[in-house]
Amino acid sequence: MRKPAEDAAPPAMSLVDPRVMDPDHELVSRDHLSAGEIDEIVAVLEAMSLWRERERAMSDEARRYMRLGDTDMRALRFLIAAQRHGVVATPGSIAAHLGISPAAATKLVDRLEAGGHIRRIADTGDRRRTSIEVTESTKASARASVGRSHARRFDAVAGLSPDDRRAVLRFFDALVSSSTWTEPDEAAHL
Repeated sequence: MRKPAEDAAPPAMSLVDPRVMDPDHELVSRDHLSAGEIDEIVAVLEAMSLWRERERAMSDEARRYMRLGDTDMRALRFLIAAQRHGVVATPGSIAAHLGISPAAATKLVDRLEAGGHIRRIADTGDRRRTSIEVTESTKASARASVGRSHARRFDAVAGLSPDDRRAVLRFFDALVSSSTWTEPDEAAHL
């Protein structure tokens, strides 16, 4: 298929631009869009890529600051939220929240305890049951790193108009709906 003149690739080569990555219109239908509309779409996709990179970098920095891995950070976030709401957190509830095995949750709790991030507290009514509490120093570190980053994101969304927030929400709902992995067929490998 011959490319229409208004579908010409922009001067800067963007790896999210279908005019660059799909010049023959094999995957992305864009005949109904003007070059300006495609530029706007590409700008949104580039902003998303930049946000993913920034989010990954911030997450890496927070993990380095707290000297923890990704799963450990997710566990601490869950534990802090549970503690703030008066919910008793156990190794089993961590396993369920993270989607990991009970054995993996036990190892995770052992690591966090050895690092001084949590305390195990024996249930006075059932000595087999243990609840978990995050230490004050870890809560303060999490608040100073991840908490402040989240507050800035919240403020960015709060600064949008209600109509803009609804538009962003529709956009993310559409992205989530379209984000399913499809195994390529054998012909695509040839």
